[in-house]
Formats: sequence, structure tokens, C-alpha cells
Amino acid sequence: MNESARLLEVVRLGHPGLRAIAEAVPEEWFSSGRLYELGRDMVRTMIEEEGVGLAAPQVAEGIRLFAYWVPATEDEAEVPPMLLANPEVRPMGTEQEEGWEGCLSIPGLRGLVPRFRRIKVKARRLDGEPVSLTADGFQARVIQHEHDHLDGVVFLDRMTSISSLAFEPEWERYVLASEDGED
Repeated sequence: MNESARLLEVVRLGHPGLRAIAEAVPEEWFSSGRLYELGRDMVRTMIEEEGVGLAAPQVAEGIRLFAYWVPATEDEAEVPPMLLANPEVRPMGTEQEEGWEGCLSIPGLRGLVPRFRRIKVKARRLDGEPVSLTADGFQARVIQHEHDHLDGVVFLDRMTSISSLAFEPEWERYVLASEDGED
């Protein structure tokens, strides 16, 4: 990780920037020091805060940009940190699945959120080059979560029932422990 990257303040629920619709990254920002610096700082902040995604509105920047990464698991390879500008996300099919989500802007809470299982993403890299990818499973979930931030939506808005909402220590103790016991 680049040590010259700054740690940014992650704004929390209640900050007006989290509920605003972000503006497109301006054309003149692509390949600019300003965009590269913001991207670098967002990746550092995401990693330092132990998140898997961070959208620009979460650091009080009202532009359509987010960073994400997917850690390696037994089943899937790591997706290294990536930055997507002006992304467009489209579901591939109608299949959805519920999964646990948390948010750096809503610290300490987890809840079950339905998301499309497979998505297609078109975006631009920081140098302005187009990028297109297909994502499924956890990667698709993370991208949809971060994309929602660009439209002023948080995971609580997507929950079909708040009955699954739990504080992280209780979630770890009761939910994860019971899931581990099922194996």
C-alpha cells in the first residue's frame, strides 16, 4: 500500500452526503492527479477501516466513484483493490440471494440484504479507459452495495425485514456461531 496515501474520514449515517445522488466524475478529472490521489486515499482508508468497499460519498466526495476488493476464500480467488468511476450496474437474470452486510458509514450493525446474484458492470478506470466486467456472488454483492451509495441508498433501505438487524458482537456470537455449527 502506498504510505503517502491519506486516511480519509468516513462519514456516518446522518451526514447529508450519504443520502445525495452523486454527480458523474467530470471528464477533466480522468488521468488527473486529483482523481488518482482521491482513489489512492480511498483504497488506503477502505483497507485501514477493514472494509471491502468504499464509495466517494462515504468520504464526503459527491462523485460517482468507488473502491472495492474481495478477499480470497477457500472457493474464490482474491479480487485486488479496484476503483470504478461512473459505473453502470445491470442485473443478469432475476436470481437474488440474501446475504449479511455491514457498512463503514453505519458502524457496528449487520443485516440480511437481498441482492442480485450476477451482474454486469460498465465503468471507467481512473485513466478514463472503459472497463467491463461480470461479477457474481460476494463480488456482485459488494459492487451493488457500493453502487447504491452513489444513489444515496444504504443497506438498511434494501433490507426486506429489520428483524435480522444485529450489532456485530451479537452477530458474531449468535449468527456466525450457529452457521459454523451447521457444517
